[in-house]
Amino acid sequence: MTADAPAADSRLFPARPFVGASIAVIRGDRVLLAARANEPMRGVWTLPGGLVEAGESLAEAALRELSEEVGLSAAVVGVLPPTEIIVRDEAGRARHHYVVHPHAALWQGGEPVAGPEALGTRWATLAEVATLPTTPGLIDTLRAAFARTALQDREATA
Repeated sequence: MTADAPAADSRLFPARPFVGASIAVIRGDRVLLAARANEPMRGVWTLPGGLVEAGESLAEAALRELSEEVGLSAAVVGVLPPTEIIVRDEAGRARHHYVVHPHAALWQGGEPVAGPEALGTRWATLAEVATLPTTPGLIDTLRAAFARTALQDREATA
């Protein structure tokens, strides 16, 4: 590796994409959002989530991140389509590259408290989310999460 080449595990100008997991916790007609405390996209609203650790399943990572970021637990009901986030510099190089695997989950109780990775938290409807600055693809992920949890509710009452 040359002096100007990034380390293989560097999040800035990475050699390969990083795998992440996130979780859409649904409570009635609202979803839990967290405002990012770290770059990239500091202050932008998104789902609690983060990088998957070696030996950890995607769902385990999503639940761990939920606990670490906002202090909640939830019941995962399904995996949603992945979201790819690529942030490029002025020269077109990949400054950041993440492949995030979101999960739909049902709230089990308690209220979120923002940890060190979140500037704040809020419960929001889809209409409210549409007015907020969010991470790329979030609204489509949330539509899928609401559909998946509605399906879970129908199966549970059938």
